[in-house]
Amino acid sequence: MRSRDGYYSFILRLCTIILSFSILLDADEYLVSYRYVVKNAILYNESLDISKSMTKCEGIPSQTLILASLNKHNFQKIIDKHKDKFIEYIQKLGINVESRERTTNNQINSTTIVTFKTTCFKVDFNDNFVRISHLKQP
Repeated sequence: MRSRDGYYSFILRLCTIILSFSILLDADEYLVSYRYVVKNAILYNESLDISKSMTKCEGIPSQTLILASLNKHNFQKIIDKHKDKFIEYIQKLGINVESRERTTNNQINSTTIVTFKTTCFKVDFNDNFVRISHLKQP
């Protein structure tokens, strides 16, 4: 039951802080980058690179994505299974779009390059799901 003096919001904030620190303490860190190239309206190249961080990443966990893992602790396989959801998640975090057009002999050649720069994520594996948190630079 919620008290009259507003302890409900305090308890909710306290639980959020505790959850954030639990992510910070026992989560693995991964570096993720994404790039795809479209030439003349045809997908030319797409790459999603994931590697375990060799040094500790600095930052504050911000936006979180939760994916089903079913006792798997291999981040690459989990992302491969839920690639569309993960790509949508990183697009919300921020991407860079570069577009070029060139006309030669009345023929238009266009190239669009979409990149998500290499960013560190905290990944917490549980029995049934994996929690992925973007590390926002302070």
